[in-house]
Amino acid sequence: MAYIPGGGAPASGAAPVGSQYCVCKVELSVSGQNLLDRDVTSKSDPFCVLFTETDGRWMEYDRTETAINNLNPAFSKKFVLDYHFEEVQKLKFALFDQDKSSMQLEEHDFLGQFSCSLGTIVSSKKITRPLLLMNDKPAGKGLITIAAQELSDNRVITLSLAGRKLDKKSNQPLHCLGLNQDLFGKSDPFLEFYKPGDDGKWMLVHRTEVIKYTLDPVWKPFTVPLVSLCDGDMEKPIQVMCYDYDNDGGHDFIGEFQTSVSQMCEARDGVPREFECINPKKQKKKKNYKNSGVIILRSCKITRDYSFLDYILGGCQLMFTVGIDFTASNGNPLDPSSLHYINPMGTNEYLSAIWAVGQIIQDYDSDKMFPALGFGAQLPPDWKVSHEFAINFNPTNPFCSGVDGIAQAYSACLPHIRFYGPTNFSPIVNHVARFAAQATQQQTATQYFILLIITDGVISDMEETRHAVVQASKLPMSIIIVGVGNADFAAMEFLDGDSRMLRSHTGEEAARDIVQFVPFREFRNAAKETLAKAVLAELPQQVVQYFKHKNLPPTNSEPA
Repeated sequence: MAYIPGGGAPASGAAPVGSQYCVCKVELSVSGQNLLDRDVTSKSDPFCVLFTETDGRWMEYDRTETAINNLNPAFSKKFVLDYHFEEVQKLKFALFDQDKSSMQLEEHDFLGQFSCSLGTIVSSKKITRPLLLMNDKPAGKGLITIAAQELSDNRVITLSLAGRKLDKKSNQPLHCLGLNQDLFGKSDPFLEFYKPGDDGKWMLVHRTEVIKYTLDPVWKPFTVPLVSLCDGDMEKPIQVMCYDYDNDGGHDFIGEFQTSVSQMCEARDGVPREFECINPKKQKKKKNYKNSGVIILRSCKITRDYSFLDYILGGCQLMFTVGIDFTASNGNPLDPSSLHYINPMGTNEYLSAIWAVGQIIQDYDSDKMFPALGFGAQLPPDWKVSHEFAINFNPTNPFCSGVDGIAQAYSACLPHIRFYGPTNFSPIVNHVARFAAQATQQQTATQYFILLIITDGVISDMEETRHAVVQASKLPMSIIIVGVGNADFAAMEFLDGDSRMLRSHTGEEAARDIVQFVPFREFRNAAKETLAKAVLAELPQQVVQYFKHKNLPPTNSEPA
């Protein structure tokens, strides 16, 4: 992910183990009451957008689905946030009436907003507040209700459902033909799942997609947090409602049934569990009423959705290596214009980058011994160019003690080498990849390797580097590149595969995006914490992505 200047840096999910700053997940459920009606011929079609404040600016975080023709919506989509006790996390909930298919908010009618801190919601668990217009006047009688729940239970449940012989409904006009599509014996069924709320009312948890023109639907399997579905209580009742979708929002009720997670767990692949879909009104009227169709639970599987912190607490060590660019384009380190010149304050951009990243990473390595390598310099005594040398000049033991040790070895080596070239990345990438490959033989989630490369310019061995990164993407490894100085860093941004997955010169595609590039110049006047957040933004998800892909749980995890 390339850092976007002025856009703010996404907060990392990482936190020092055992510190008071450990992050937990909070799920926010949103509903609205008495919303403004902005439509002439029908009711508003509201959706909610959550904004978070970053560096004094509101940034869109996520948005819910649209509730059709509904002034009292209960949104199925939840907002999941990292909760940091030590921060004031400002939130803004804004509701809009969807008028077009555009993602641009100015294309939709504004229905009102409410701002507060996440701490306010968490401390109250559930709040209901008036919605306000831009001028801070009430948005009619509109209210917003936000309920918070900690997602401390990392179990998730995956359900696969189908229907059989559901009742056909016949009040959906097919506008384009002036005909009634349901007269042909079809419905557009979807399911809604509810759990009991604290107030005794049913609370919407999940809504499936609509399957068009069928009485025998097969819905896509879906996964929700177990705490979201039943508060983690396997015996808690779950109400399932089946509806026939209508374009005007007046969905026709087909039937319902109640169950629990423990009952649903009786369904396994090849051994489905069936539930009769009952319409109570029909049941009362018709003596020979059997059901309004059958909902088939094809499979139910409970697994754990492990987080970065789960892996860290499970004993995963982050193995940190630094690679430093000593090519001639950096300038003579004795010259104040050189990027390697250490100023009277005892620092330069290289040291600043080492400190910003290393001070956080070192908390995740128990022995705090880190290899520090250099490239692009001529070394004594024969003055041959090396692209993979220990900056402490001890090739059999390139380890430095903590970030302090790296900084000391870096400063000490400067007078003893000659800056040269070219700028080759692949030797150092392959160096770390060899150790990462050895770690995979253990088949455990105990080690993940991070290579920090600090460089001032253009890569000379781009083809070899692309190949090395593609191969490293299959390993427990991430690469962070910090560009110092004012050079053209287009090649670095190319390696950072956010817009498209990186390919080697042979056409092989990377297994995943493992490169994070950040230009230091965007942070020259910012606190080092800002640089660290930007540099480490994607690391937690890269760690989790790798171990999940390899089906490796945290080493001390319990079965679901």
